[in-house]
Amino acid sequence: MLLKTFGWSFAVTALGLVAAVFYGGWTAFGVVAILTVLEISLSFDNAVVNAGILKKMNAFWQKIFLTVGILIAVFGMRLVFPVVIVAISAQLGPIEAVDLALTDKDRYQQLVTDAHPSIAAFGGMFLLMIFLDFIFEDRDIKWLTWIERPLAKLGKVDMLSVCIALIVLLIASMTVATHAHQHGGAHVDKAETVLLAGIAGLITYLVVGGLSSYFENKLEEEEEREHEEEEKAARAGKSPVKLAGQAAFFMFLYLEVLDASFSFDGVIGAFAITNDIVLMALGLGIGAMYVRSLTVYLVRQGTLDDYVYLEHGAHYAIGALAALLLITIQYEINEIITGLIGVILIGASFWSSVRRNKRIAQAEGPGAGEKAEVSSGV
Repeated sequence: MLLKTFGWSFAVTALGLVAAVFYGGWTAFGVVAILTVLEISLSFDNAVVNAGILKKMNAFWQKIFLTVGILIAVFGMRLVFPVVIVAISAQLGPIEAVDLALTDKDRYQQLVTDAHPSIAAFGGMFLLMIFLDFIFEDRDIKWLTWIERPLAKLGKVDMLSVCIALIVLLIASMTVATHAHQHGGAHVDKAETVLLAGIAGLITYLVVGGLSSYFENKLEEEEEREHEEEEKAARAGKSPVKLAGQAAFFMFLYLEVLDASFSFDGVIGAFAITNDIVLMALGLGIGAMYVRSLTVYLVRQGTLDDYVYLEHGAHYAIGALAALLLITIQYEINEIITGLIGVILIGASFWSSVRRNKRIAQAEGPGAGEKAEVSSGV
């Protein structure tokens, strides 16, 4: 079962890591491995959500999502999107950007370094909004209760995330942006560029969130109609039918928009680790394959993962990447260090989840599970 579900992912991993070694040696191998782990971790909850929706669809639409959908996810968002970001920021054509990355790495690195302030501001704001919206939401399950409880209370203030993000952007434009790092060690004033790019990142987040909400509402309407049909079928003694037609189509659109929104944080977070679009494509492509395989596994098994703090760890990693992106506008940070920060946070959340599961298994009494769920894992 495991090999059947993850076989293609294992094969792509082997080929991708070997390609990384040939492309840039063991340093490239390490960068691709870190990007793969981050992509899987940041998109883990996406796979869980996908599985919960996908199991309601009929076999035809499940195949559409796992074939056409993976082409959009891997080749569209994880491979093409990073090239588009580099091309726009460095004012290059997409083909020219790829050609420079493969044939003239020095020139490519110079252009991308000079364009990095705009990339960092755009990505930093997008990732920061994801992080802020997460920590300001009141959740039943809390990992670091000492910080998540008070922040959840503050989150009742409307538009607080947007206000904080704009304040952070304003501070960044007046501090690190005034001495933005450029190729050759020079520093120039990029305050206006950072402001515009940061606002663009904020708008992109709001648009993506709006589209997700729209399709989610359409999905809820179709599910209500489906529930009514199931009740009629039950009264008539018939077995319930899997979603198809218009309902399944809206589900497919919703899943693609949701996947695109999750891939934004993976792609943009990758720029905090490396500017090399080849390594980025390898790492994110491998990670996306595992996300799809995990979705299939969850659908076939009919169970969801018990590591409840992984979502928290992934979002704290997003917050760390957002801060690091803004800092790298002026200061250079080693890509391995940047990647390891996210991996450490996700690893800590996994360890806390394991400890929580052990406590629940050892506890006695019917109320033990509920108590453990609201307690901190650290």
